[in-house]
Amino acid sequence: MHPPAGIAGGDRLRVDVSVGAGAHALLTTPGAGKWYRSAGARGELVQRIEVAGGGVCEWLPQESIVFDGALGELATEVSLQGDACFIGAEMVCFGRTGSGERFARGELAMRTRIERDGRPVWLERGVVEGGDALLGSKVGLQGFPVSGSLLVAWPGCDAALLEVWRGVEPVAGVGAVTLLPGLLVARWLGPSCEPGRAWFARLWAAARPVVAGREAQVPRIWNT
Repeated sequence: MHPPAGIAGGDRLRVDVSVGAGAHALLTTPGAGKWYRSAGARGELVQRIEVAGGGVCEWLPQESIVFDGALGELATEVSLQGDACFIGAEMVCFGRTGSGERFARGELAMRTRIERDGRPVWLERGVVEGGDALLGSKVGLQGFPVSGSLLVAWPGCDAALLEVWRGVEPVAGVGAVTLLPGLLVARWLGPSCEPGRAWFARLWAAARPVVAGREAQVPRIWNT
C-alpha cells in the first residue's frame, strides 16, 4: 500500500507481482487511487504481473481519480505462461466530479500489454489530455468523465461466455463486450464510478466460476 494513497508529480512507483504455478491471487486496493495536480513534473506508475502455468491472477484495484492539472503515466504489463488466467480491471475518473471539477488541464498517458508465452494478446496505448475534444467526442469519452475496462485473458474464453456477458447489461452509462482470441473485453463509459463498478462486479461474478473455478466473493474491503 502506498501510504499517501496517491501519486504526485515526480513520484515513480512500481508494483511487481509474481503468481506461481497453480497459485491463485486476488489483488485489490483499499480505496480509490489518486493522481494529484502537478506543477510540471510527471508521475509514473508501472504494474508488472507474471503468472505461471495453471495460475490465476485477479487484478481488481478500485478506480483512479485524475485531478485537474495532473501529469501522469500508467503502465500495466502482464506476462502469462501456458494456460494461466488473468482477470484485470481498470477504471479512471477524469476530474473530481463530486465537487464539480472537470479535467481541463493536464495529461494521463496509459499503456497496457498482455502477452502469453511471449506473444502479445492485447496491446493498447492512449493519451487523454485535459480539455481535449476527445473528452466530448462520440469517438472518445462522449462527455462522460469515467472510463473503464475489464479484461479476461484465458485460452478457454469462447462464444458461450461472451453470450453470458451480453446478458448482463449496465444500469447506467454505456457498456459493450467483445470476444477476441483468448480474451474477453468489457468497456464502459459513465457519469460516475459506482454503476461501472457494479457492472464489472456482475461480469466478474459470471466469468469467475468458469475461468478460475471459484464462485465470486466480493472482497470485504470494497464495502468499507
